[in-house]
Formats: sequence, C-alpha cells, structure tokens
Amino acid sequence: MWARTYLALLVIRLYLALQPSYIHPDENFQGPEVIAGKIFAFPHHLTWEFTSEKPVRSVSSLWPVYGLPMVVLHWIWSGIGPNEVPPQVVYYTLRALMFILSFVLEDWAIHELVQSPPHRRLAVTLVASSYVTWTYQTHTFSNSIETLVVAWSLVMVQRVLDNKQRSSLRSSTVLGCLITFGIFNRITFPAYLLVPSLHLLPHFFRRPFSLLVLSTAILLTTSLAIVIDTSFYHPDSPLLHTLLTNPTFTPLNSLLYNTQTSNLATHGLHPHYQHLVASLPLLLGPALYLFFSAPIRNVPRLPVLSAISGSLLLSCIPHQEPRFLLPAIPLLLSSLHLPRSKSLTKYWLAAWIGFNTLFGVLMGIYHQGGVIPAQTWLGQQSTLGVSMVEVLWWRTYSPPIWLLDHNPIRTTDLMGIPFASLQMQVETALGSDCNTNKSVGLVAPYSSLEIDPWIAKSPEDQAFAFEEIWRKSGREKRVGGLED
Repeated sequence: MWARTYLALLVIRLYLALQPSYIHPDENFQGPEVIAGKIFAFPHHLTWEFTSEKPVRSVSSLWPVYGLPMVVLHWIWSGIGPNEVPPQVVYYTLRALMFILSFVLEDWAIHELVQSPPHRRLAVTLVASSYVTWTYQTHTFSNSIETLVVAWSLVMVQRVLDNKQRSSLRSSTVLGCLITFGIFNRITFPAYLLVPSLHLLPHFFRRPFSLLVLSTAILLTTSLAIVIDTSFYHPDSPLLHTLLTNPTFTPLNSLLYNTQTSNLATHGLHPHYQHLVASLPLLLGPALYLFFSAPIRNVPRLPVLSAISGSLLLSCIPHQEPRFLLPAIPLLLSSLHLPRSKSLTKYWLAAWIGFNTLFGVLMGIYHQGGVIPAQTWLGQQSTLGVSMVEVLWWRTYSPPIWLLDHNPIRTTDLMGIPFASLQMQVETALGSDCNTNKSVGLVAPYSSLEIDPWIAKSPEDQAFAFEEIWRKSGREKRVGGLED
C-alpha cells in the first residue's frame, strides 16, 4: 500500500514538474536565463544581481546545476542533426532534471536522516505529498538547490557524528564542499547549518585532523568558486592579475547588500513575524496543527534544529518571502507524527489532501501559466504576415527572454502599470516602430477587460486596433497585429 501511494505521489510530482507554471521570475533570471544565453547564444537578460558593480549572484553554483546538463544536451542534439536545440527543449529538460534531483536527493536525504523505519515511511510520505515538493522543488529556484544542499549537509554532519571511531575524512571532505557550494548558491544557507554544526565541535576536539580536512575542502572549493566568478565577471581582463587585485567574492557582496535596509526596501520590507504567521502556514498548511496535537518526540534532532534555527534567523531579515523557508519544509515534515486518535487522523488526512491538491493545482498549473507558452510561441513565429518588432507584456511576470530563441523581438515588461500608461506605451510603440510591414504585440491576462475595446471588429473606427492571434486555455491572452 505504501509503495503504491509513493509511486502515485511521484507521478503527480512529475506531472506538475512538466507544467509551465511560473511561480516567480527568479526561477528563470537567477539561473537558466544566464547559462542558456552563454551556452546556446540565446538572447538573454542579466538582472541587477549580475550587472551591478559588486555582483551578488555567483555563477559557480549555476554551472554544475544548469550548465552541465545544457552542455550534455547540446552535445547529444548536435549528434542527432544540424539544427540547434530549441529553447523549449532546454526548458523542459531542466524541469525534468529538477524532478530527478528532488526525487533522488531529497527523498534519499530523508531516508538517511530518519532512522526509524515506521517514522521514515511517514516522513517520506509527508514530504512527497506536499505541494511544496511538487511545485517549488521542481522549479529552477536557487532555494530548491539550497534545500538539497542543506539536507545533505545534515546527512554529512550525522555521518561524522555517528562515525566515532574514525575521523570521518570522506564525510568531512564532502561537508566542506557542500558548505562552500551552499554559501555561493545562497547567502541564507549558513542560517540552516549554524546550530547543527555546533554538534561537531566535540568531534573536532577529539579528532582535529577531521577539522583540518573540512577546512581544506572549504578553502579549495572557495578558491575555485572565486576563480569561476572572477572569470565570468571580468572576461576581458587577465585572470591572474584580476584575482590578485580585484577578485569577485559574491557571498561577501551579497551579505553587504542584504545588511542594508535601504537596499532591501526596494524589494519590500516585512515585519519580523512574517515568516511565522504567513510563510510557514502557507507552506505547511494543516501540518502546522501536528506541532500542537502531536508534539515532536523521538525524532532526529538535527533536522528540527536546522529548520527552527533557520526560520528564526531568517525572520531577523526585514525582507521575507515564503520560498526563503523551502529548506525548512522537508525537515519539519520529517519530524512530525500523526495524531494518536484514528478519527482525528482521518480528518487531518482529508485536510492535508485538500490543501495540497488546491495549492498544487494553483501553483503547479495555473500560476502565471500562460507566460512560458506565450513566449515559446512567439519564439517559434518567424513570420506572422507582418513583422513583430516589439511585444509589450502587461500584468504578467517578466518573461524569459531566452525562450524567444533567435527571434529578434524586443520585449518590454510593463509590469502592472495603470491602463492609461499602457495606452501611452502602445501609442509610443506605434509612432516609433509601426508601419505597413511591422506590428507591435501585447500579452496580457485574459481577465484584463480594459483592452477588449482594442480588439475591434471595425478598426477603421479607431486610431489603432489589435487582432487576437493566440490564447492559452483562457489563462493568458496573446493579442497582436497592431494596425495604425
């Protein structure tokens, strides 16, 4: 019964992993957009994190996660035929990769951390049935990678502690590499490992050579990451000279940036209790009830300490988003017990299934679900009767530029500007770019009723009109063919 349940949950995870929902622009612009532009020469956009004087985003963690699969895919595709890899193939390859990483590494880590077989089955089932695992964890977020690195860092800490007779050199080496990778991936990583790592102090006191091995691994991998980042951010400068005079150390840049409240204010400031009263309930739902009805007992200490300390430390930062707590979710779920009452367990399971079904469908299918298909469709259109020179995106997330393939379309992200400002943007685009052979397109949610009058049956009665030429299942409206 358990095996069939787990298999069914895997099928759900895979299905949602291959859906084109778009949870947050960071899942694209903090990873795939950058690497795809380098490997395939797709048009791409680098955000401020990569273009500022002190860049805060490391590419050393992006190359093994996204770069290596893209290189392998490029090599395989070139052996099949002369055509280049379509960007949509790259996109869904990365989604499949995130599913595999989630399935193999996350579930395996739970097996390692939870020793009791009965509790292990419950822990794996709770994690596998969470919509966070189905959606966030199968998207290309740096937080999703951080979740895996945190989990396996705890596994390595546990292995070092369990191996009391030897120095656990291999585990210490792997832990050192994971620590460096985690810090360069996200500066929030130490918050989850700080308290659990304190358990290693007695071991290092008894086995100082293990500490030496750990420190050496951290030093070597940090040096490698700095070389990679410096080479990326100073491509035209002599590498050795730049390393000696102006090396790029992105974790320090990120730390300095995020300690300035004025910087965080541009992204939004939140009360310190935001994570506790909003983020955790949103991510855990009915699972929060189990913390009170079935107190944590007889569970591994490291996952609980990591999740609680990480959540509390990140609550001290005034900018808070639910995905910042992704590493804590599998750790907390793996530490829970079901209620002792069978009737109460029955009601809780119904609430848990309903909660994850609702949010799984919302976040895994419908959330900004037309952006990726619309941009992919645009990239496939080499001819539309008239030349599409610019596409305006209104009330949507910023679309991935690299999905346009090599189609020379200018993308203008208008975010959620007022309708009057939108009209001015359309008129500006008309005056500068449109003629008898060119047109401007507009992508907007189908619920944007304000633009319906622009889709006129008698365009000669108006200064301009749109013709609806693409629609995604009623979720995103793609209208184009702007006429002067």
